[in-house]
Amino acid sequence: MTAAIVCCGVFSANAQIGGQKFAYVDSDYILSNIPEYSDAQEELNTLSTKWQNEVKAIYDKVSEMYQKYQTEMVLLSEDQKRAREQEIINKEQEAKTLQMQYFGAEGQLYQKRTELVQPIQEKIYTALTELAQTKGYTFIFDMASGTSILYASDKVDVSDDVLDQLSNVMQTVRREDRKRAAAAAPGKTGSSAGKSNAPVKAGKK
Repeated sequence: MTAAIVCCGVFSANAQIGGQKFAYVDSDYILSNIPEYSDAQEELNTLSTKWQNEVKAIYDKVSEMYQKYQTEMVLLSEDQKRAREQEIINKEQEAKTLQMQYFGAEGQLYQKRTELVQPIQEKIYTALTELAQTKGYTFIFDMASGTSILYASDKVDVSDDVLDQLSNVMQTVRREDRKRAAAAAPGKTGSSAGKSNAPVKAGKK
């Protein structure tokens, strides 16, 4: 809580203390104004749905095999029962293996997300670094990261400056279009009007 109060004081005092300059960004807002990120999320969602359906189809087959076994088991010999049970176990293991292959900690979805999103994160971090060096900021906080900041003035929100910097190396939504979208969002101003629930945060690799 002490850190939060200090940050509050910093932002309300023209974002300076002890000669150090502070600012903040909303990385969700930044990401929501990068078409390449939206395209990446769409591709990831499509792949995730496709792979979920593949895994589900195998689990459905497991259920079908088990139900059929339950119905016929009274007619089966002990050897036949063991063989059928092993088939069901093997099919279930196939589903689990495929699930890990797609959705495990180092699975194909993680690898695809890294492939598509990491280059965007690196460009955002580079733009942040260049802006901080140009403007002389000592710290730039991310309002989307869950940092406990009780109050921050829109005057020290540099999210749009970061997007302008990014526009030199990749496509971003134009500032005037971002402002129009913000104005159209009821009850919101600044970058908070364009805030999304993007799970990826800009930061140093």
